Amino acid sequence: MSNALNYIRNFSIIAHIDHGKTTLTDALLRATGTISATESRERIMDSNPIEQEKGVTIKLAPVRMDYQYQGQKYILNLIDTPGHVDFGYEVSRSLAACEGVLLLIDASQGVQAQTLANFEKARVLGLKIIPIINKVDLPSADVEQTKLEIMDVLGLPEDEILTASAKNETGIEKILQTVVEKIPAPLGNPTAPLRAMIITSLFDNHQGAIAYVRVVDGELVKQPLHLLSTNTTISPVEIGFFKPERTKQNKIAAGEVGYVATGLKKIEPLKIGDTLTTQQDRNIIEKLPGYKEPTPMVFMELYPIDADDFTALKDAMAKLTLHDSALQNKPTHSIALGNGLRVGFLGIFHAEIVLERLEREFDLSLIATAPSVSYQITNNRDEKLTINTPADFPDPSQIKTIQEPMTRTTIFTPEKYIPAVYKLTREKRGELINTINSGTRVRLEYKLPLAELITDFHDSLKSITSGFASMEYEVIDYQLVDAIKVDILINREAIEALSFITIKSKAEAKGRSLVAKLKEVMPRQMFEVPIQAAIGGKIIARETIKAYRKDVTAKLYGGDVTRRQKLLRKQSKGKKKMKSIGKVELNQETFLAVLKN
Repeated sequence: MSNALNYIRNFSIIAHIDHGKTTLTDALLRATGTISATESRERIMDSNPIEQEKGVTIKLAPVRMDYQYQGQKYILNLIDTPGHVDFGYEVSRSLAACEGVLLLIDASQGVQAQTLANFEKARVLGLKIIPIINKVDLPSADVEQTKLEIMDVLGLPEDEILTASAKNETGIEKILQTVVEKIPAPLGNPTAPLRAMIITSLFDNHQGAIAYVRVVDGELVKQPLHLLSTNTTISPVEIGFFKPERTKQNKIAAGEVGYVATGLKKIEPLKIGDTLTTQQDRNIIEKLPGYKEPTPMVFMELYPIDADDFTALKDAMAKLTLHDSALQNKPTHSIALGNGLRVGFLGIFHAEIVLERLEREFDLSLIATAPSVSYQITNNRDEKLTINTPADFPDPSQIKTIQEPMTRTTIFTPEKYIPAVYKLTREKRGELINTINSGTRVRLEYKLPLAELITDFHDSLKSITSGFASMEYEVIDYQLVDAIKVDILINREAIEALSFITIKSKAEAKGRSLVAKLKEVMPRQMFEVPIQAAIGGKIIARETIKAYRKDVTAKLYGGDVTRRQKLLRKQSKGKKKMKSIGKVELNQETFLAVLKN
């Protein structure tokens, strides 16, 4: 192995959300002089305002630090990773570019669901894991109990556990020394033909698509380069490192992490996990093992409140897709809401972030339909169909079987909340697979339908456990389900944007609840409006919004009773005619109230 490779360390920090990962990153940047000690802004690596405000990382970001240890200069490449369950695919990409990880655990909260999930990802990849107990300065910190959990749940030895307070910057020097001593140097051949792996990408208005790369073999310099998966040749406009801003360089050597500004005006050719090589070596290079593309799991339809904003919505989504390869969208149309986009997300939090960005960064006012998952349907002709929204659901008489996505869900909770968690998971059709006691907390493993998780499961779990429980899930397979589509008809016209898919046993209750809610929020008309929930041709629930009524007999003073009856008959005829030709306009409040319901 080359001498230069001996002095490179590539590592990542993994943790459950809100365990201090980004604060530790800031402390490491200050300790190595990568940013000045007087740099006042927190969350240096979080470039998006939403990341800053919500205190979550939503995009991986690399940074290069120079560190002097025992008279030798080392290059430390840190790849900052997201902590939220929806961005797990970003974590797996970061880990594929590293040889080791810092596993950060909050001293006051101990091992949590995502700590375990990220630990498993690192262990499967064979990375060196350095456990660190963070926030030891907090009054609620229980360092000894957290150490026991690390040894018990994760099986790591006590003498390898470090303690630190990233906020007070104590224990930071020890962490840096341990990174150099314990994390292995990268393997690679500096004299072989170039092989670099694309770990993520973003779009820059001036430099086009930018690939974040980890060079495995050879040396990356400014020359014609070739992307193997998409068979695309590029002429880079700039290459360099992250310090933490993009810093121009002449080359990126084997073992190092950097960026290539490709000049491409679209991001599609940059496939995450693809192998980058030189144009002349493209036929002799063996592809690096990549990683699978993220698969959208939650689908929503987005419609602009102002129909004229549809083009702006398409442009905004195209720009966001350049930064987030997990987003998928295609045009759709609704009779009630006009033109819109059907968008696939990784999870409900991912959807929230994207909606907030569309509203903030692009000034769009949107209506979003209720989230749905992908169902796999086999019809009577034994054809397999994938259905992402209720609008695509075939006629019930044509369906042979329906399968829904199932998850393996891990919940960590204090013992006293177990009965409440059992009750919640039973309501959500959960099947308990395993229970593991670890000190004062219990790890519950469930098989749960994804459709039950994407609505309010996480909020309900936090509520019933006073915020102490944590959860992590992964989609494992599809399972047969007795599901049905419920149509909502307003004035006998089906409104696809309000239709939903649910299990048969809950269809009637959900239908009644929804039509009752619609009756409350819909504006009255000059004619009577029926609101119905139907399965196929069968009505399962109905409410009626009474018409506005004018007192046509108010001007009568005495006279025969037949005069009064004649006026009422005339009004009744007018109402009938209005009902047959009347059209109900649905306002956005109607949709928002239903979604909240």
